[in-house]
Amino acid sequence: MNLILLGAPGAGKGTQAEKIVEKYNIPAISTGNIIRAAIKNSTEMGLKAKSFTESGQLVPDDVVIGIIKERLAENDCQAGFILDGFPRTIPQAQALKDMGVNIDKVINIEVDDETVINRISGRRVCAKCSNSYHLIYKKPKLDGVCDSCGGELVQRKDDESATVKARLDEYHRLTEPLKDFYSKEGILKTVYGQEKVSDTTALVFQAIDE
Repeated sequence: MNLILLGAPGAGKGTQAEKIVEKYNIPAISTGNIIRAAIKNSTEMGLKAKSFTESGQLVPDDVVIGIIKERLAENDCQAGFILDGFPRTIPQAQALKDMGVNIDKVINIEVDDETVINRISGRRVCAKCSNSYHLIYKKPKLDGVCDSCGGELVQRKDDESATVKARLDEYHRLTEPLKDFYSKEGILKTVYGQEKVSDTTALVFQAIDE
């Protein structure tokens, strides 16, 4: 079973990918991780990617897809895989299709922008030990103080509301059109994110098994 996970930043794709890995025993393919691995292992596509990263350029789509194809050819992907974080654009999706990578289902986790902003902007991280908290879902015993080491809890720049909104704008502009692309392919399944992670997971499993 070959899957793609879609969803806005903060929709919980990473958590759901982990749950899918546990239940179906197929690997989750994260684009950033496999590009770094390909460069480290000096594969043909890894060497191509290295020439771009060393000059500060984005790795072109054809090289990224080449690296993904190399990864998908490994033994642990024979029973299936999950692509998490790729494709991000229509041209990437079309290139993936043109290179013969077969996808059985695309699971789209739908969460409204306001919920995403509240989820991400509510995160707080300990400046000392990096333990993570949330102003609503995982409050510390004392406001602004880490339960474990007493360090100060801070908000990362990536978690500020303005940053989250900018990331959402980019998602809506570049990635959200993939929903229509895969709907036309007849393989899109939309799951609405729930308050409890376990409830979302149950809906994701149901969508996969349909």
